Amino acid sequence: MKKIQKSTPNDFEHEAWQEGKLLLGIDEAGRGPLAGPLTVAGVIFEPGYENPEIYDSKGLSEKKRAQLYETIKEDAIWFQIIQVPEADIDRYDIYHADQMAMAKLAMEAPEAVVVTDAMPLDLPERTVFHPVKGDQKSVSVAAASILAKVTRDRTMEMYDEIYPEYGFAKNKGYPTKAHLEAIEKHGITPIHRRSFGPVRAVQMKLDLF
Repeated sequence: MKKIQKSTPNDFEHEAWQEGKLLLGIDEAGRGPLAGPLTVAGVIFEPGYENPEIYDSKGLSEKKRAQLYETIKEDAIWFQIIQVPEADIDRYDIYHADQMAMAKLAMEAPEAVVVTDAMPLDLPERTVFHPVKGDQKSVSVAAASILAKVTRDRTMEMYDEIYPEYGFAKNKGYPTKAHLEAIEKHGITPIHRRSFGPVRAVQMKLDLF
């Protein structure tokens, strides 16, 4: 049976557009991995924009994400992608590093209603909504999730060429069994997040010797 492609409603967008406002959708990729940057993206479409193919990046194939990545960049009237380095993740923790990057992006964007995927932002100058599964409720957030996911995946594929022992092209830095075994065998790279439990555990072992 052919899989039915889900689509993302534009309810948040239509409400903003009816009030004569733009809408900025923000989402991230890479909160769970042990290595690599956190990637945050924001997208604004022109009022009335529709694209039934845009959906939460996790629900799309790699090929479809790559296609939509180009479409979104062409169709958006504004977009931005931020890569948060591992040092900032370790310094602030993943939640606050994510929140700070989203707030920075929102304040650099044209004035707009802001919608995130379950991330509250304290922005006195902006109206902010943070629905759970926002990437399935706002086409702009879904588009941001695609930009963030594709950008981060490509970054990890680049790192795979530098650190081929860790399988980053396949695991994208997530704590797969193979990745954990590689950390134990080869140690910690400069792109590993030292504040994350499995990485910290290996670092503590190394510190004993």
